[in-house]
Amino acid sequence: MKTEEIKQLFIRFESAASELKGVPCWSAREMQILLGYNKWENFEKVIQKAKDACQNAGEKVAHHFPDVRKTIPMPKTAEKEIDDILLTRYACYLLAQNGDSRKEEIAFAQNYFAVQTRKAEIIEQRILAFERVKAREKLSQTEKQLSGVLYERGVDNQGFAMIRSKGDHALFKLSTPLLKRKMGVPENRPVADFLPTISIKAKDFASEMTSLKVQNKNLKGQHRIENEHVDNNLAVRGMLIKRGIVPENLPPAEDVKKLQRKLNTDEKKLLKDIKK
Repeated sequence: MKTEEIKQLFIRFESAASELKGVPCWSAREMQILLGYNKWENFEKVIQKAKDACQNAGEKVAHHFPDVRKTIPMPKTAEKEIDDILLTRYACYLLAQNGDSRKEEIAFAQNYFAVQTRKAEIIEQRILAFERVKAREKLSQTEKQLSGVLYERGVDNQGFAMIRSKGDHALFKLSTPLLKRKMGVPENRPVADFLPTISIKAKDFASEMTSLKVQNKNLKGQHRIENEHVDNNLAVRGMLIKRGIVPENLPPAEDVKKLQRKLNTDEKKLLKDIKK
């Protein structure tokens, strides 16, 4: 998500807020639009999940999700009353946590409502950390899937490790040991845990292509699959180079495991604050 997009979403969420007896709140009807849901019926399902989560956390649902009526304009200056719900910051947080995380609006909201200070720069930093952690999780899932595909085609764990290493060499033009040394990665840790987000996604994209092409071409045996994986990584590298990005020259990022622990710790602290 780009900085400008984050700023625009920040403005939209801020301007939608109102106060009831000094408590910041949001209209569920407006939140439906802000979170990217076209139909109220679909959004009601998310609201119910959020209410369940609220109750399971020992909070009063009526306090965080009070029912109200809202007047909306109709044709020819007519008006109509519809059901609405006022949402506290905590309610909005639970909505975001139970929404479709593939939506950029949801990813933003998950972090927006978890940051009490509501400063755009803090939200941006948190979102970047969140996206990197998610990208690393996605790469792990893709590589696990690819490993299963290759196992069915006669490639064992050692062979898969070799194929992955050859792919990394094609992408970064360095062997795994040299890349680790350059980036200061501990010998017993995966290099992907210290890659910047764009490099993680590059590895993931190449692995996704390999998985697809191995199945479409019905490739078998380590040698043919290794060549395919190398070609895919070279293709991804070529795309990056054309855009002026040299992957092996990008600085290492913070250990993704430490980043995840930091996000988890901050989440617990912030969750206490937004309940107040």
